[in-house]
Amino acid sequence: MNYQNQMLYSRPGGQQNTAASSTMLNGMFAGPAATNGGNSTGTAAIIESGNGAGNHQTATTTSNSDNEVLYQLMLELFSLNNREQALAELSRRRDQNPDLGVALWNSYGVMTILYQEIIAIYPLLNPPALTMPVSNRACNSLALLQLVATHEQTRMQLLKANVPQLLYPFLSTTSKAKQYDNLRLTSLGVIGALVKYDNHEVINFFVATEFLPLCLKIMDIGSELCKVVATFIFQKIILDDGGFHYVTSHPKRLHTVLVILNNVINQMVAAPSGRLLKSVTKCLIRLADNDKAKEEMHDGITEHLRDSTFVQVLAEDVAYRRLVYQLIMKLA
Repeated sequence: MNYQNQMLYSRPGGQQNTAASSTMLNGMFAGPAATNGGNSTGTAAIIESGNGAGNHQTATTTSNSDNEVLYQLMLELFSLNNREQALAELSRRRDQNPDLGVALWNSYGVMTILYQEIIAIYPLLNPPALTMPVSNRACNSLALLQLVATHEQTRMQLLKANVPQLLYPFLSTTSKAKQYDNLRLTSLGVIGALVKYDNHEVINFFVATEFLPLCLKIMDIGSELCKVVATFIFQKIILDDGGFHYVTSHPKRLHTVLVILNNVINQMVAAPSGRLLKSVTKCLIRLADNDKAKEEMHDGITEHLRDSTFVQVLAEDVAYRRLVYQLIMKLA
């Protein structure tokens, strides 16, 4: 892979130059924190913030003491004995400095450590042998990757280094155990942070690297929160003209997508989710721009959206009512 810090790979793991790291970190945390547009720190924040292009937040000046703690925690990543605790603390404190993602990306050896933490658990995925503590440790590394994916200065560099593909093995797992679901959810959070900014190059990357089958599978069989995030990502992909063409240009692929969206709707009959219903409806509205998709929807895919199945959600959520009305008008 064409990682930004290729020189790191010439050194054995755990033997990075701590003195060089210390110098770099001092530079990264010098002075007041800069403003970071749309920095989200969790999967829920990614969805709620919507389109990142207009969600600029004014960062408060980070205190020197907070910066010093973050600086020390990043140095402790180089100690095998302290790394697990340092990952957990950095993940917990990730809101303290809006430029932490930039510091992680540019600090000597830190990204290599995060990659190593992720790759180390591949052997535990199949056959399933993952424990909750090991899953939590990997999720803390993924949460730090999400900071890099969110920051405008490092987002595209992370993508060009093909780092998101390191997460695909987690997305392909099928175990419903919580430790695997947490891995899938946190991995989706990293990808959601990348796609929410409506960048054509980002969407092309995920189309070209066969991410969509993984996304659709999670939409179909994942936990509720994983479905919500995966459907949000799929929605962002098809809003892009390239992603929309990829999905709708092949009849079998389009049919598969519509079947899965219908499955998601049917699965919510017993336990409706307002957030998921809105995401699915937005996907259907976009797909209705294609004549073949519109024709297939007329054959019953939107039945539960038209009848009284989700009447409680309709009554409570004005935004959802508007989306259903928009879909019905588009299909009329």
